[in-house]
Amino acid sequence: MPAVSSRGRGRRTISEINMVPFIDVMLVLLIIFMVTAPLITPSMIAVPKVGNAKMAKQPKNPLLIQIHKDEAIDIKRTAKGDATPSSVRAVAADIVQMEPAVKAEGEEAVPVVISADKSINYETVVKVMGALQEAGVARVGLSVQPGK
Repeated sequence: MPAVSSRGRGRRTISEINMVPFIDVMLVLLIIFMVTAPLITPSMIAVPKVGNAKMAKQPKNPLLIQIHKDEAIDIKRTAKGDATPSSVRAVAADIVQMEPAVKAEGEEAVPVVISADKSINYETVVKVMGALQEAGVARVGLSVQPGK
């Protein structure tokens, strides 16, 4: 039976929700999450360092894709040094248009080297690599600096 208030002339029912049990449950859940969160360890990935790996021989006259901090993309021929601006969606078509030999098989294929700033999203580099793969570019590499 609802609670009744007998103040005033008539009798009215009080139709308020009791929030105390809801707050109690939320506080208990908060405590449980605070206690269990430090116990969950994130998975670690052991990435090899460039200094320990055997450095490959640099290819002759590769096409260079530069991805800048603002995710602007430039395509450069290393021999000539001229930079052509591009975008993530059009980079594969621009590469194939500049140098059709990138689609050749084996050693005669012109290599494409991606040089990206370390502060950009990994997703941008993967999108560029995926676009190159879909376009049929045979040789794609990543430019790195030798480290410790």
